[in-house]
Amino acid sequence: MTETNPYQLTDATVVEPPTSLAGKLKYVGPGFILSASIVGSGELIATTILGAKAGFLLLWFIIFSCLVKVAVQLEFGKHAISSGEATMASFNKLPGPGIGSANWSIWTWLLLMIAKMLQVGGIVGGVVLAIQQFAPDTNRVFLTYLVAATLSLLVFGGYYRLLEKASLLMIAGFTLFTLMSLISLQSTDMAIGSADLFSGVKPTMPEALVFLAIGAFGITGVGGDEIMAYNYWLIEKGYASFVGPKKDTPEWYSRARGWIGIMYLDAILAMIAYTSVTVMFYLLGAAILNSNGIVPEKTELISSLATMYTESLGPWAKNVFVIGAIIVLYSTLFAALAAWTRLYSDAFGRIGLYSFEDAKSRKRAISFFAWILPMIWGTLYLVFEAPGWMVIVGGLATTVILVVVVFAALIFRYKRLDKQLHPGRIYDTALWLSVVAILIVALLGVRDVYGKTREFLSPTTEAPASVPAETDAGE
Repeated sequence: MTETNPYQLTDATVVEPPTSLAGKLKYVGPGFILSASIVGSGELIATTILGAKAGFLLLWFIIFSCLVKVAVQLEFGKHAISSGEATMASFNKLPGPGIGSANWSIWTWLLLMIAKMLQVGGIVGGVVLAIQQFAPDTNRVFLTYLVAATLSLLVFGGYYRLLEKASLLMIAGFTLFTLMSLISLQSTDMAIGSADLFSGVKPTMPEALVFLAIGAFGITGVGGDEIMAYNYWLIEKGYASFVGPKKDTPEWYSRARGWIGIMYLDAILAMIAYTSVTVMFYLLGAAILNSNGIVPEKTELISSLATMYTESLGPWAKNVFVIGAIIVLYSTLFAALAAWTRLYSDAFGRIGLYSFEDAKSRKRAISFFAWILPMIWGTLYLVFEAPGWMVIVGGLATTVILVVVVFAALIFRYKRLDKQLHPGRIYDTALWLSVVAILIVALLGVRDVYGKTREFLSPTTEAPASVPAETDAGE
């Protein structure tokens, strides 16, 4: 039996969209792969670091960060379903100059991904530090490259279904554990009160926290790379194949609208999941770490984060947390590597090295990057050995990638989307809110990045970008 190529649309793969809720839920999944990659770096590391430094002050910003970017994600999803194009194929048709056969946007993405390597290297470090909680005498270099090699082996096969199911299970398990911790916290002297929540939902942004907040914005909720990766998961799940090759017929438009509606359901359910987890992590960081003056940094990252659980659930929770952290961070690496292998393969295909749409060429390229990328991530961790800082700097790069993503989303919406698939005014309002918010945050990031990065790298600074006493929670 010939394997179906989801990147080549034929009439033989057409499927009518289900109309019942139960039928639609069977096709949910791509958004939860994104959630798996979000939970590790954004929620577990960046969000709790921000809560540790800011207290409850920036709760509003974290929620806003999770909600505001979804409209851009939906625009990418609509384009993938209606056109069947992989992300870099659609980028290659954006207005503007190119170098060789690749559009400027592809070259810009490749350049920014150099900094993004730091973010994922930081997550590799988080996994290594978590494992060392159980085996402190294990050689760090050996452990780092062992983690990298196991990632390569898992992604090498390119199994979408395994990734989807693993993502759902890991997110669900760790979310329940975190919810238990948050509920138990209310019976301690660090219980979260209404005054804390009120101070957190009142928009304010202390100058000292801008750098850290922008980094968190880039990687909480869907970041630029997750939005770009979403198209591959939609295509490999079969959404574009089910719609079939583009035809100017009522039947085709009806199918496209139906599958786009299911994509909306997938994205919204995933948004509810990762926003809930984000808020829980932030509240734990603000209530426990900030009140105790603990900022997760460098080799103490995992042990500091474990405090959030031991303070609310008791000492027994440390080992459970460390196991959960290993699972969640590893799942993030798993999801990120699966996405990056496709993004890089697609990008180099547009440069002209091979055809990404050809199944054999695509599989070879994905396999190549599955082995190369984890080794780069591991090496970067061993060079810097500061996972928290690495994740935040990667988040800044993600914010800039979001600007390119926003430009593409606007082109998709106003230049390439068929009139029969145009959304209503409420959707367009949400899209423009996303656009404006992302551009403002990106401009603030460009303003602050150089000075604050030097602060993080300074060997004489123990707690870079810390919050002045007058902005600490509860004061």
